[in-house]
Amino acid sequence: MGKMNQELWTAVDEDLIEYLLPADDVLDGVLRECEAAGLPAIGVSACQGKLLQFLVRMLGARRVLELGTLGGYSTIWMGRALPADGRLITLEVDPQHAAVAEVNIARVGLSERVDVLVGPALETLPRLADGELFDFVFIDADKINTGAYFDWAVKLSRPGSVIVVDNVVRKGAIIQADSDDANVQGMRRFLEQIKSDTRVDATAIQTVGTKGHDGFVIARVVSEHS
Repeated sequence: MGKMNQELWTAVDEDLIEYLLPADDVLDGVLRECEAAGLPAIGVSACQGKLLQFLVRMLGARRVLELGTLGGYSTIWMGRALPADGRLITLEVDPQHAAVAEVNIARVGLSERVDVLVGPALETLPRLADGELFDFVFIDADKINTGAYFDWAVKLSRPGSVIVVDNVVRKGAIIQADSDDANVQGMRRFLEQIKSDTRVDATAIQTVGTKGHDGFVIARVVSEHS
């Protein structure tokens, strides 16, 4: 049944893309470059990328922060929504991934708006504290440290900013309190943390599609950080 469900979800996603997303040779080329470089196929889907782009655009965001660049696919979706004076900073721990992303970002003409910072995010994030606050944050990095990443995201945001956290549902395993999967436990700790975080108002959306069964947490910053 699980295989049948995945086949159905993938077929529906592909059909929706045909209806709603015009062919994009550049983004298709980005995916091919990521595959050729041996990057894991763990980035967002096309429909999810378009959703991120919509959110950036609807917020009128000028400053975007991304944790987890991979090959730059989601980065490009969001970067295309920025105004001429906008800026996107994306953090990537793996130098090889960052190098692939920089090539892809240059290919679409976004190098002047996007900075790829290489290194562990928990070492890079404090260096951003003296800069301008962010309007939108997308967290799609290692799951074990999600709670710490989210705390920094709030600190680097302003009231009204939006933070999206990916891969929260973990194929439904998020409900397994006794899971021995470190990624599941990382996400459970994050949910416990956000449950009592009065700085944000949050909801969650389960998703199915080419990326399987997963989901987002979407949080709006409602008060100044402490």
